[in-house]
Amino acid sequence: MGYTIAQKILASHTPHLNLGKDMPAYIWADIDLALGNDITAPIAIKKFKEAGFKKVFDRKKIALIPDHFTPSKDIESANQCKILENFARDKKIEHYYEVGRVGIEHAFLPELGLVLPGDLVIGADSHTCTYGALGAYATGVGSTDLAVAMATGKCWLKVPETIKFILKGKLKKWVCGKDIILFILGQIGVDGALNAAMEFSGPVIENISMDERFTICNMAIEGGARAGLIEPDAKTFQYVKKTGQKRKPRIFKSDPDAKYKSIKEYDLSHIEPQVSLPSSPANAKPVGKVKGVYIDQVVIGSCTNGRMYDLRAAAQILK
Repeated sequence: MGYTIAQKILASHTPHLNLGKDMPAYIWADIDLALGNDITAPIAIKKFKEAGFKKVFDRKKIALIPDHFTPSKDIESANQCKILENFARDKKIEHYYEVGRVGIEHAFLPELGLVLPGDLVIGADSHTCTYGALGAYATGVGSTDLAVAMATGKCWLKVPETIKFILKGKLKKWVCGKDIILFILGQIGVDGALNAAMEFSGPVIENISMDERFTICNMAIEGGARAGLIEPDAKTFQYVKKTGQKRKPRIFKSDPDAKYKSIKEYDLSHIEPQVSLPSSPANAKPVGKVKGVYIDQVVIGSCTNGRMYDLRAAAQILK
């Protein structure tokens, strides 16, 4: 019996689990990185203290990133960030970054090389699934889960079924990663991958940039998925090499006979740039069908589309 990339990564982080047998429904897994931000980590820190924990499991495997409330708009927002700073200093957490060094958490951590292929990453933020673009299993958790993980280095996880998306064709000009994932969401809906892992493959994935791959995996959560994954290739290794990370990546790929919940194939040669209309990411339409909609303001800088690729594309359009 073959296994998916998601199953292999989760099994590799679960002591004494033999892949020769059926995967259990739930696992108690060792994590490589636990992430918290200035919205979710203060709750986790409170729970950490209430539970009586005194030490973190590994000060090098926790990242605390104030990026939602910075620069702070008021005292309450500043206090959220202060909680992170105080905890990081007290526990000597290595990966704590303030304004001036940090940006958007889900762009920042891969650029630092803190996430590598084969890693198991949890984050108290739903878009933690971004890191699946590197061939890691990354998933969002609650603040209480983060508290336990910071103390024990472990997390209780459900092993998801995987839906495989095979993307074919040659993309039209201006069609990019964001259009690809919006198109998919328009096909499957916001619960079309509920509690599953979304595995993206095919010629289209092979030919797009790492920035676009991050965007696609980032929005797996918008389809209800626990994770989005892309098998590592030469582009992945080139990206990781640039980060200067000394830690060795672990490469996992789905077996040819892996069992999938379903397999969906799309020829993307015909799609236009997509626009997601109110009030759901799945309400995606080709841009040609929303002519005449006046735009008041454009923001480029989210965890989905705040990368250099997006800024360059916008600059080309304006030029």
